[in-house]
Amino acid sequence: MKQILSQAEWAERAKAVLPAGGFGNFDPSVFIKSGQGSRVWDEDGKEYVDLLIGSGPMLLGHGHPEVLEAVAEQLPKGMTFFANNADGVELAEEICRAVPCAEQIRYVSSGGEADMYAIRLARAFTGRDKIVKFEGGYHGMSAEAQMSLAPSRMVNFPQAVPDSAGIPESVRAEMLIAPFNDPDYVRSLLAEHGDDVAAIIVEPLQRIIPPEPGFLQFLREEADKYGIVLIFDEVVTGFRFAYGGAQELYGVTPDIATLGKIIGGGFPLAAIAGRADIMAHFDKAAVGADKWLMQLGTLSGNPVAAIAGLKTMEILRRDGAYDTLRAHGQRLMDLASAALDAQGIAYKIVGDKTLFEIVFTDTKPLNYRDVFTSKMDVGAKFNAVLMENGLFKSPGKTYPCLALTEQDFELAEAAYEKAAAAIADM
Repeated sequence: MKQILSQAEWAERAKAVLPAGGFGNFDPSVFIKSGQGSRVWDEDGKEYVDLLIGSGPMLLGHGHPEVLEAVAEQLPKGMTFFANNADGVELAEEICRAVPCAEQIRYVSSGGEADMYAIRLARAFTGRDKIVKFEGGYHGMSAEAQMSLAPSRMVNFPQAVPDSAGIPESVRAEMLIAPFNDPDYVRSLLAEHGDDVAAIIVEPLQRIIPPEPGFLQFLREEADKYGIVLIFDEVVTGFRFAYGGAQELYGVTPDIATLGKIIGGGFPLAAIAGRADIMAHFDKAAVGADKWLMQLGTLSGNPVAAIAGLKTMEILRRDGAYDTLRAHGQRLMDLASAALDAQGIAYKIVGDKTLFEIVFTDTKPLNYRDVFTSKMDVGAKFNAVLMENGLFKSPGKTYPCLALTEQDFELAEAAYEKAAAAIADM
């Protein structure tokens, strides 16, 4: 039986066996013991309204009874096989029906893994090496993705700044960094390098920053002009913004999309989805040994994850699911706005109703540098007070879910009011 310990005691134990005392994802002093619906409880018994929801996957809330029933039915039949399973095929079929760019998919276990393979796939397809990435864009933990993810030193574009030790200098040479929402810069960059670029990889909504009208369509046109593969990283936005993801919402179809989080229903599952002629590079018999992209993974297409994903997607297809999600997000935005307006605080709510954050600035953020130069200390204080008052959330994102209740909104209103009051004199 697991020992009953306080969070502080668990934190001390963690320091002995985990670098920095954590998993690398979140504040290592916080230990979540359980979740149900829209709520989570920590090891000290404190209850929170969950606006983190596992960093996005738990769109239905924790422990949805229909998902639990589907998973419980599969578990006695087997947890993984390292072989095809029928549920994984059914899930792939549903993804291909839902996502505009998806003619075929290939499973992996994490979104970062999907992004890594998407970049490699674009290189295999085009025979080119260079990748265009937007400063501040998050695409996992590969060497390419760790270029200019969260630089504290602002350098001239298109120079890449590594965010991690252990990355060869040669990787930097193949990365071209651009500012998000700046078509003039991207146009000039591709005029110089376009014939050497394999892919443009972009989050349709970069962290929390929406694309300016026409920006994604501009990227589509420029990619077509130079024969570049356009990759949408939809690990976060897929099946959240709409059933067909951000590409459905914004009306722009990429060549490849990466998916994760929601498609696994809370279990580790992700996918690369794209045009069949590009995806053919996963098939050695179709393209030959020289153009084949080797990919395998012990848990890729795991049947438990596939079943959880299928049930989650079935629930999302029901009438009103996305209207409800967007209404919940709008209500949280309105509660935050009312609290901050009452205190006369300058702020911008940035993002989409299904995924947003409050940035303390006078001007509309268009890119990473606009957020980086906002009042980050005020944001940190605001979020800390929200946590103290029962809102469990990321320091940089708010994730509404379908399970939010009237009582949750009442708690959120009080928490926003206390947080606004706490930062009023900063």
